[in-house]
Amino acid sequence: MTNADEAATRVSFDRWGPYALLAVGVVTAVGSAHVVGMTRAAMWASGVLVVLALLLQLYWGRAARKRPGPNRTSVTLYFVRWALGFLLTWLNPFFAFFAVTGYYTAARQLTRRLVLPGLFLTAVTMAGSEIGGMPPHGLLWWFGFVIVFGANCGLVALFTRANAQEQARAHVQAETIAELGRTNAALQQALDENAALHAQLLVQAREAGVADERRRLAAEIHDTIAQGLAGIIAQLQVVINTPDPQVAEEHVGRALALARHSLGEARRSVHNLAPVALEHDGLPEALQKTVAEWGERTSVRAEFTLTGTAEQLHEEVAATLLRIVEEALSNAARHARASRVGVTLSYLGDFPGGEVILDIRDDGVGFDPLALPARTRAGGFGLDGMRARAERIAGTLTVESEPGLGTALSARVPLVRHDN
Repeated sequence: MTNADEAATRVSFDRWGPYALLAVGVVTAVGSAHVVGMTRAAMWASGVLVVLALLLQLYWGRAARKRPGPNRTSVTLYFVRWALGFLLTWLNPFFAFFAVTGYYTAARQLTRRLVLPGLFLTAVTMAGSEIGGMPPHGLLWWFGFVIVFGANCGLVALFTRANAQEQARAHVQAETIAELGRTNAALQQALDENAALHAQLLVQAREAGVADERRRLAAEIHDTIAQGLAGIIAQLQVVINTPDPQVAEEHVGRALALARHSLGEARRSVHNLAPVALEHDGLPEALQKTVAEWGERTSVRAEFTLTGTAEQLHEEVAATLLRIVEEALSNAARHARASRVGVTLSYLGDFPGGEVILDIRDDGVGFDPLALPARTRAGGFGLDGMRARAERIAGTLTVESEPGLGTALSARVPLVRHDN
């Protein structure tokens, strides 16, 4: 039973228990009136006391709802109820069914220093009932009363100690729950701060990426498109200045070839700005198509695997991971001489802050990572470029490879969702 269930049970007993116990006491007292030798006057007195006890309980219920104990009102009402229970038990021992209520309500209705006196008085009433009624008749009955009273006091001490231990445990449990609540609040705050840091890093990565793309495009435009346009202009000027149709036709052809080449370079530069594969598909679908198309184009067995629950990533994160896969596949096609390539995308949403892990493995010739700076790179970003891409979005890239044992790349980046 949970603490909430126990509290509900106590509240229900405090409200309805005394009525039920009083009703049991009345029924048993009426049935045993002649057996215990109640006179007519005792019966009338019992009836009056029962009515007073019922009115007292009705008043008690209203007072407890307004001001839950322990307080001065609850203390007064407790001892008045004890007095009524004592008198009723004196008249008929079976009214002890009502008097026993004092055992169960003392801790909640009496102040701490009055709990033991209240239990002591209830024990007197119960001992009198258990020896057949008050007052004891003769020395033997008084001796029996003392024995029974001592047993009741022992039980009271035992239950009081158990109740104190239970309250101590409840207090420790409440403190533990409160501490867990504070810890959870601190953890949530840390997670919120971590998410804000991820978002800030992503903004910085976007700005750095934009600057890099601008420098790259400037270099490409200068080296390809601008030079192509300058060549076209030069060829057209020759056409304008020459009277020979054959020479003019030759230079027009050269201008057209330069225009087509420049158009291709312009399209390639635009394509490199943002992955076209992500325009209509999420990252898992785009990776699956990219891997499948690369496998068909190179005749290498290529497989894509998704683990975890896929989530819509921020476009910067998705674009970075797709570019890393494209560059890794390009490197594998140029250098690895692999027969099999595997790409795995893993979402770790339950990890604190969340992570996305991208693994690319091949069974190719491999290489010595320590000798990597001396390797000749055939254009593109290469491993250094892939590592730079991952670091721009607060991620990492690790490389594991040995000559003859293939290569494994692993990129780990924060799981930054699309709405962050």
